[in-house]
Amino acid sequence: MPPGRFEGTIAPSARESTPAWPPTLGAPENAPNVLVILTDDVGFGAPSTFGGIIETPALERVAQAGLRYTQFHTTALCSPTRASLLTGRNPHSVGFGVISELSTGFPGYNAIIGADTATVAETLRQNGYATSWFGKNHNVPPWEASPTGPFTRWPQGMGFDFFYGFVGGDTSSWQPGNLFRNTTRIHPFLGRPGWNLSTAMADEAIAHIRTQQESAPGRPWFIHYAPIGTHAPHHPPPEWIERFRGRFDMGWEALRERIFENQRRLGVLPPNAVLTPWPEQLPRWASLSADERRLFIRQVEVYAAFLAYTDHEIGRVIQAIEDAGQIDNTLIIYISGDNGASSEGQLRGTPNEVAYFNGIETPVAAQLPLMDAWGTDRTYNHMAAGWAWAFTTPYRWVKQVGSHFGGTRNGMAISWPRRIADRGGIRHQFHHVIDVVPTILEAIGIPEPNTVNGVPQRPIEGVSMAYTFDAANAQAPTRRRTQHFEMFGHRGIYHDGWFANTTPPNPPWDSAGQPPADVVNGYRWELYNLAEDPTQSRDLAAQHPERLRDMQQLFLVEATRFGVLPMANSTLDRLLVQRPGFSAGRTEFIYRGLGIGLTSDSSPPILNRAYRVTAEIEVPAGGANGMLATQGGRFGGYGFYLREGRPVWTWNFLDIERVKWEGTEALPPGRHSIVFEWRPDAAGPPVGRGGVGTLSVNGRSVAERRMERTIPFYMQWDEPFDVGQDTGTPVDDRDYQVPFRFTGTLRSVQFNLGASTLPQAAARN
Repeated sequence: MPPGRFEGTIAPSARESTPAWPPTLGAPENAPNVLVILTDDVGFGAPSTFGGIIETPALERVAQAGLRYTQFHTTALCSPTRASLLTGRNPHSVGFGVISELSTGFPGYNAIIGADTATVAETLRQNGYATSWFGKNHNVPPWEASPTGPFTRWPQGMGFDFFYGFVGGDTSSWQPGNLFRNTTRIHPFLGRPGWNLSTAMADEAIAHIRTQQESAPGRPWFIHYAPIGTHAPHHPPPEWIERFRGRFDMGWEALRERIFENQRRLGVLPPNAVLTPWPEQLPRWASLSADERRLFIRQVEVYAAFLAYTDHEIGRVIQAIEDAGQIDNTLIIYISGDNGASSEGQLRGTPNEVAYFNGIETPVAAQLPLMDAWGTDRTYNHMAAGWAWAFTTPYRWVKQVGSHFGGTRNGMAISWPRRIADRGGIRHQFHHVIDVVPTILEAIGIPEPNTVNGVPQRPIEGVSMAYTFDAANAQAPTRRRTQHFEMFGHRGIYHDGWFANTTPPNPPWDSAGQPPADVVNGYRWELYNLAEDPTQSRDLAAQHPERLRDMQQLFLVEATRFGVLPMANSTLDRLLVQRPGFSAGRTEFIYRGLGIGLTSDSSPPILNRAYRVTAEIEVPAGGANGMLATQGGRFGGYGFYLREGRPVWTWNFLDIERVKWEGTEALPPGRHSIVFEWRPDAAGPPVGRGGVGTLSVNGRSVAERRMERTIPFYMQWDEPFDVGQDTGTPVDDRDYQVPFRFTGTLRSVQFNLGASTLPQAAARN
């Protein structure tokens, strides 16, 4: 609202004048508090509330106090779902057709939520609400995720008064290197063994609720609560893991059958639902060796513990609302997963998810020695893909696949005791994550804004689900008649009870698979009548070719309308896209003194290129030790440091191999210039190419050796680029422990970038 006119009077003297405060726009009378909970990578069949064998009492509490929704849909991937949840618009409409790290220069994929699509938090804040965000934020453009901003698209710039969480796709729960309070990076885990992000986040939210209640008891609040669980790495406390010993010994096929029977008993599936078959791309449990079974069981026990632990901490937040006397008038929307279960652990699981995103599988024999450490800070762990498929029961496919419900259908529960009287009810209407914002606005009584901060708004694309709140409308037809889906070329379209979709040409756990060259016409299509076949088990494309053509045309209409075009299905091409930002186009980076803490897109881009790093230091009497510069950590990255006074450059190749260049003598007191220079081979693959590195001191070579391969795509992304210290985990625990501050004088660290091995169009500068 523009500023109002002063309603008092002003005379030369205050005694003859009449004061009047400017009007404030408050929330409607008796407006509810709103708590929106969004967990991560939880398949439809994982939580007990929707038939799984992993107990989720907090989700169950919301469902029993309100309603359970069985046909709620997400977008098949993290950032897109989260952008839609906050804006009420389709993901491509707000620049998030993919995750932010794969953004491209097209409007539907540029990772930019525009000012013309304001978040629900901005609307509520300007209508008297206190707004806060706890947990995962995967919607900051990567090039803006730096200590200097700009902060326009951080939570504070998107309508939130307070933020406590991490920026990026995931993080370590034990040592999160990308954790922020508002826009300040924090490291609360230092010196606190056993600290865990999930508990710390719940503590912060509980304290925030208490503060709101005590300082402004009449003011409603909106909280977006987005825990790390259960995205990899799966990091629950050890006592939670013990609860699940032996629970999954039956294997993944038997687990699916048990979940399916539970779902039928609970009524979260219609009577005509069938269990889709086990896929040929995944091994049968009976075909596995004893070591494989033992390893895979351990992996899923840790995952299950992480889900149960995450739900427990959510339960503490809900209990705090009740303890504050506010539960009766709090609208709680608990979405169990931002997409289907994740198969990004590949066929065998992995102790290091960073390796998966660099296209490297870890053999079972290499994983077995880490079983006892699984879930601790010694692993960045993920489970085998067979478990992910089981946790999407009864549907097919998993996260990243937008064409099938295994990737897009998630359980959801809504409670609001003051308004929803049908306690424990079940709703089967077809809805989508874009429908959450209009539901919140209707529940509060706030109209959709036409203008926000002077910017005309594009219409909200969701439809309210509030019509389903009353028992009389339990069987009402869905008001969402059409909904499109697209992710990496996988696509589908829902319309009036029918669903048409493409057939995935490759499973997402196969990083070497080649997608069709023609993303528009190179896919086979399927067709389903969901009223008769709710689990997409009987393809009717051959029986109804005209309907299929109509649905395909409808998809193109929706894709054109909502920014899906141009479609692309190559992850590699997107990985190598040049993006804007303060590091783009630069070949020289100079840092002086202690600190910095940059994310990967803001730091010197040394992967897949020649480079030279020069540290100008002064060693005091008695010698010096400590970090000069580092990026990444225990699961992939590099470190440039002095150990026992000797200069060292260490490349940590994804916790598989550590290659070192080390001087033989400690540096004497005085000024020194230490240089590490990397020269990739003249020929070879464009990514991960080997070469020769040289470490020199004061112009004299002290170590030279060859490295056969380098990290192709990602160093450990949740750890910052640091100068003069290491605020994350060590690149080599045998050499040092954090923070490993440099004990001499660090005058400067300079990076000079040489030629890239990438094709010219893909190089970052």
